[in-house]
Amino acid sequence: MTGFGPIVAVTIATPELQTAIDAWRLYLGYELADHDRLTPAMAAQFGRPGLAGRRYALMLPGGEGQTWVRFIEGRPDPAYRPFRHMGWNAAELMVQDTDRAAAQVADSPFRVIGPPADLSISDKIRAMQAIGPASEAIYLTSFKEKIAAFDVPDAKHFIDRVFIVILGGPSCEAVGAFYSKHFGVPPAKTTPSVITVLSAAHGLPADTRHPLAALALAGQCYIEVDAMPAGTLERTPAPGELPPGISMVSFLVDRLPEDPALDWLAEPRTLPQAPYHGRRTAVCIGPAGEWIELVERE
Repeated sequence: MTGFGPIVAVTIATPELQTAIDAWRLYLGYELADHDRLTPAMAAQFGRPGLAGRRYALMLPGGEGQTWVRFIEGRPDPAYRPFRHMGWNAAELMVQDTDRAAAQVADSPFRVIGPPADLSISDKIRAMQAIGPASEAIYLTSFKEKIAAFDVPDAKHFIDRVFIVILGGPSCEAVGAFYSKHFGVPPAKTTPSVITVLSAAHGLPADTRHPLAALALAGQCYIEVDAMPAGTLERTPAPGELPPGISMVSFLVDRLPEDPALDWLAEPRTLPQAPYHGRRTAVCIGPAGEWIELVERE
């Protein structure tokens, strides 16, 4: 098994911090675990020194666990549309019952863009998709029974932790090769799959099949790589800002790679705040322009 993973945090740029906190607390059952302002060292970690002083919040499902959702104040990008850009497209949360979860987020700040449905790859997996108040896309997914091919966590809470992050890239092969070469993630088979929210965002027929590969990580986590359709836009952050929507995803690693070929935003540093807890960390940019934050295990 790879030493890359599990997912430590999903970071979302939000124009209104309290709005995001309230939505995730009231409708997803996440609890506020920590909040503060970005220190100069934290802002420098992102290669964005001007972010020092911005408010941020860390939330956990039921207030428990080690997979955080982190909101950082940012200026909204009116040009950003979920699933229309390269990079981190969505965060997938394990839930106990997708249909009940859909009812729970009805008439809420979450806009449902994909009602509950069984996946094309397996009728034992049921998922729905929604857009949150910070333009963050989320999947709420339940497993009707265990599937041998997928090592996934049980949902301790009704809506539990992020166990998959969805990455839109130029091709499954190119993205998989990058994570294999630099982080030792095993290659994965590419499977044509129906992704209705991706098709809808690009004006394609709902039954269009897109190349998809599930990269298995440590800690019962995955990166789902979706090959993006022609016409997909680059996700270019505004000057001094984080990428819009899901800005970055943080992963545990055994050691930070000393790889000059990686596009690092800043030199590695040790940060005392959660989710780092005194560990070394650094951020690099992946093949789809995605920000990848690495946190050493010890």
